[in-house]
Amino acid sequence: MSVQPDDPAALEFLRRGGIEIEGRLVAASNATLFCSIELDGVEGHCVYKPVRGEQPLWDFPDGTLAGREVATYLISAAAGWDLVPPTVLRSGPFGPGMVQLWIDTDTDSELVDVVGVDDVPTGWRPVLHAHDRAGEPAVLVHADHPRLRTMAVLDAVVNNADRKGGHVLSTAEGAVYAVDHGICLNAEDKLRTVLWGWIGESLGDETRETLGSLRARLAGSLGDALHDHLTRKEVEAFGLRLDRLASAGVYPAPSDDWPAIPWPAF
Repeated sequence: MSVQPDDPAALEFLRRGGIEIEGRLVAASNATLFCSIELDGVEGHCVYKPVRGEQPLWDFPDGTLAGREVATYLISAAAGWDLVPPTVLRSGPFGPGMVQLWIDTDTDSELVDVVGVDDVPTGWRPVLHAHDRAGEPAVLVHADHPRLRTMAVLDAVVNNADRKGGHVLSTAEGAVYAVDHGICLNAEDKLRTVLWGWIGESLGDETRETLGSLRARLAGSLGDALHDHLTRKEVEAFGLRLDRLASAGVYPAPSDDWPAIPWPAF
């Protein structure tokens, strides 16, 4: 028996379960540990990112990266998007840190890729034309998938400075999740993402209504929860981004003031 992301008991499982470290994800720049977790006979896996393993960032001096991960989860959940796997802040083997339910992925159903110019899948959106390591022309592309459209909106409102292709997870069952949100929710605009395929297209009425609902909830429980992890200025900036995106009604375009795509892109 294991806990699934849509299980109402997932958060309690993550908060109270006993954690045992099984390994480290070495590609991550901050300490990222793969762990088993067990509660009352129910077992699963999680990612544990202890605060003490975070690398200081000059442009994110306030709070912790772990707190920003939790804040992004709270926003995704409040919107009903459920893109971010259940995530909590709790004590672990190396002290306080972010604990997030592990997602088993399917490498045969990746939604972001780099392909040759003649190999772009039908319906996929090109983002960047470049050259591969052999000097051959290549294109950074992503699927025109409804969950990716929503993820692009999430990135815009949380001001994600690092949406890499590897942070988009897809499962064998067709579910899609977004992970690695430690450098989100800065008060200054920093949006960097690989999901630029819908620039200028309409967000749609449903998404604009969701943005309005999030804005209203900032005055209540959502705002209270975010203030536990972010500065007042950062929460206010989040509200202004909601207003700006809802008013524009279209997917945003990159700024000329900073790189539009994170490096590396995966």
